[in-house]
Amino acid sequence: MILFYTENNSMKLVLGLGATGFSIARFLAKQNIVFKLADSRSQPALLSEFSTKLPNIKISTGDWQSSLLNDVDEVFISPGIAQSESIVIWAREKNIEITSDIELFSRFAQASIIGITGSNGKSTVTQLLGEMALASGKKTAIGGNIGKPALDCLDDDVELYILELSSYQLDYTKNLKLLTGVVLNITPDHLDRYDGFEEYTASKLSLYQYCQNLVINIDESLIPKKSSAIHFGIDMPKTNQDFGTVTCHGSCYFLKGDDVLMGVDEMQLIGEHNVANILAALTLGDQIGLDMSAMTECVKNFKGLEHRLEWVAKQQGVEFYNDSKATNALSSITALKALINKHENIVLIAGGIAKEESHAELFELIDRDVLAVVLIGQSANEFEFGINTAQTIHAQTMQEAVSLAKGMINNGVILLSPGCASFDMFDNFEHRGREFKSAILG
Repeated sequence: MILFYTENNSMKLVLGLGATGFSIARFLAKQNIVFKLADSRSQPALLSEFSTKLPNIKISTGDWQSSLLNDVDEVFISPGIAQSESIVIWAREKNIEITSDIELFSRFAQASIIGITGSNGKSTVTQLLGEMALASGKKTAIGGNIGKPALDCLDDDVELYILELSSYQLDYTKNLKLLTGVVLNITPDHLDRYDGFEEYTASKLSLYQYCQNLVINIDESLIPKKSSAIHFGIDMPKTNQDFGTVTCHGSCYFLKGDDVLMGVDEMQLIGEHNVANILAALTLGDQIGLDMSAMTECVKNFKGLEHRLEWVAKQQGVEFYNDSKATNALSSITALKALINKHENIVLIAGGIAKEESHAELFELIDRDVLAVVLIGQSANEFEFGINTAQTIHAQTMQEAVSLAKGMINNGVILLSPGCASFDMFDNFEHRGREFKSAILG
């Protein structure tokens, strides 16, 4: 049975009327904790749901007011609210505790928790590890920054929680109990929310301070190496506990120490980045005692996640891949490199709201290996200026983008990998990906 919150019933404040805020609010209500709700938007998308499901809770919308903090001793915050926003600054000036849903979840979780973060690949690793745990007979809940909010996963019957954690969630977390965890990689991202790359890096690395056991990507230079950790990397493992790969007689194999686990060509995912993702999942799974044969069988059957280099269809000699989750330059580079090794002709659909990062490497790769680019969204002109030799054309809608792309290629690949955020044209990257698939499949 989940224990009731033992602190006094002074007022709590929940900030953000989105999916995370809704999860926090429902949980607090179940625990008979007194709270109120606030959002800086005048008409949050879920406002009617909050009003219907929580009719007795006071809701404030519109610009933040310092009076919201009156009589409040703890703020539960949605990760979409930046630390630079006035309500966060006022709360800190008043020494009011600010708590993430992840930390609140950790206070009540009775089973072991695995934490996974990184700039790229964390959703894939979280889902794959979850499926490995289920295949090994563990009653497992998968959530956090993927699928269900963490608090919605709480269940007395769960034996293992596997959580994807964003840097935003970690920023508002001070106490978290993790059996093990991994920072998959760190590349420039979300720099609009941080004072610089060093601050973003520190946010990601903070996960390790909560881990009883560490799993470390030995190929990631920004992650400190620790002798007490278990490591994974693309090369040969350095110890019998580490994971890696070896190429022998033209074939590549996954290894634990000197033991061959399976051939890399047996996995359905494509790209070296997914080799690293699988190594991470295998290493974490081994740390928590999952059955190795069950894990390798999961790898062989795992087709990946929607919107992450997702194969959509083959029509008239052209294959379509949906990589709408690629919201930064490195993600698009990674997708292109995975496909360049297999296909000669590639038409890329790219653009949206560009993040504060360099796109020079992406443009160089496009000029070298991409036949043409269909540009969409706010950054279309900026991208066109950066691309020198590949053909470029603009589209106003996803339907038009797919139609134009089809007219530029007879065989090969059409890839949606925008390298940008989606909010100029779509609700989110999922909406963008669905529109792409709809334009292909009708």
